[in-house]
Parts: sequence; C-alpha cells; structure tokens
Amino acid sequence: MVEKEKPKIYVIVGPTASGKTAYSIKLAKKIGGEIISADSRQVYKGLDIGSGKVTKKEMAGIPHYLLDVANPKKVFTVSDYKKLADQKIKEIIARGKTPIIVGGTGFYIQAVVDDLVLPEVAPNKKLRLQLAKKNPAELFAILKKIDSNRAKKIDSKNPVRLIRAIEIARALGAVPPLRGKVSLCYDFEFIGIKIDQEKLNKKIYKRLIARLKTGMIAEVKKIHQSGVSWKRLESLGLEYRYIAQWLQKKLSRPEMIEQIFKESVRYSKRQMTWFKRDKRIIWQ
Repeated sequence: MVEKEKPKIYVIVGPTASGKTAYSIKLAKKIGGEIISADSRQVYKGLDIGSGKVTKKEMAGIPHYLLDVANPKKVFTVSDYKKLADQKIKEIIARGKTPIIVGGTGFYIQAVVDDLVLPEVAPNKKLRLQLAKKNPAELFAILKKIDSNRAKKIDSKNPVRLIRAIEIARALGAVPPLRGKVSLCYDFEFIGIKIDQEKLNKKIYKRLIARLKTGMIAEVKKIHQSGVSWKRLESLGLEYRYIAQWLQKKLSRPEMIEQIFKESVRYSKRQMTWFKRDKRIIWQ
C-alpha cells in the first residue's frame, strides 16, 4: 500500500529585521502559499508600526492570518496561539494551498510544529493582582525560588511571562516539562534567514528611526488613550515599553531611542540562540 503524501508546511524563522516577511511573500507567490504569522505582538489589534506588522500593500494579495486577533488589554497566551494556528493550517490545506508559518517568536512556532501539550491552568486573578505590584526583578526572584528550572529558560524582563510562570508553578508545583511529538500529519520544511550581526544591528537602527518618523509614538499614545494602561504597554516590551516610559517622562528622548535599539539587538541575539538549537532549520 502506497503511503499518502503528507501536506507540506514551510516554517520561516530568523531574528527581527532579517527580512522574513519579504522572503515569505516571495515564496507564497511562487508556491501558492498563505501566511500564518508567528509574532507575539502582531497578534494584538493596534500594535502596527511598533511590531512591524505587514501592511496591505506589502502583502501583495497574499492572505495573512493571526494578525489583529487579540485585545491588547488582555494577555494572549501561547495556548491561544496554538489553537488558532492549528485551525488555520487545516483551513489552508483544505483550500489546496500551502501554509507558511512566519515569525520570530520561537515558542509560538515550537508549540505548533512539535504539537506541544501546554499546561491548562486557569488565570488566578487574586494572585495576578498581587504579582502586578512587583517589578520584573522581584518576579524573577519569586519564580527562581519556586521553580529554578523554568527560571533558567524565561525572559527575566518580561513581567507577563514571569507572572504566568509563577501562576502555573503555584498551581502545579512547577511548570511541567513541555511534552511534544514530531507531527505525523505534516511535512515541515524549516528555512532560517541568517544575517551578519553587525549588518543586522544597522538594519535594526535604520528601521527604528523610520518607525519613529512614520508615527510610532502617536500609535502608542492612541493605544493608551483606548484604555491600555502604561503598565500593560510596558509589558509588551521593546518599542512599546520605552516609548511608554518616555511619554511618562521616565526617560529622555535620546535615552528612549538608545534603550529601544539596545533591547532590540539583545532580542535578536536571544532569538538566534533559540533557533540555533533546532537542527531542522536550514539557514540561508
């Protein structure tokens, strides 16, 4: 009996500003693909310029999914992402098209391609209110005490992820190891967009100045005016964190620009550290 060929899914990864978007659109045109974004900030409505969300013009007629699917006032989890992405993959394949997963949020991508079984722990509002009063350093110290293994692998400056990890650890005793399996349903092809770090740093800085000129500060003001707190904006990281701090007069404008640039470079290095662990990725 001839084994049925598995549907192909392309996975395009790489650091911020490496050119994943342009590459994925070119590939989609060539193979009849549709794109599923894997970006932890582009899922939020209104986070457009700061997150580098692809514009309608840039899409060039290629359908894009998992953009603008969440309210920025609420935390969108990796579990939320996986459910939506799994559904979109099925829909795209049913239409005879090829799914292309594109992004720099490694945990989102891993959750889908390795079919991770994620811990189901309901939000603890009382605990969250208590933890929200603490700064990232204090949150990290709490997590380290109750679950040192999880503390080794988490972004120690991200209060949203720290609070969620503490919440899960408190409920289950520790954040359980993520169990996954190689998909038996799909044939994944991984493509990594590699770029020299010095060249990437220049692109990151140039992109930052361009975003400031095209209204990124006005975007952050608008998000805040819509009811998103300063604290929540800061938790969204990078551009949103430091512009929010500048708008609150916690930073000077040069300090804001410097912090966004430095943190973006650090973020690009963390992304590469994450992706380099995956030997399935073929770097270009």
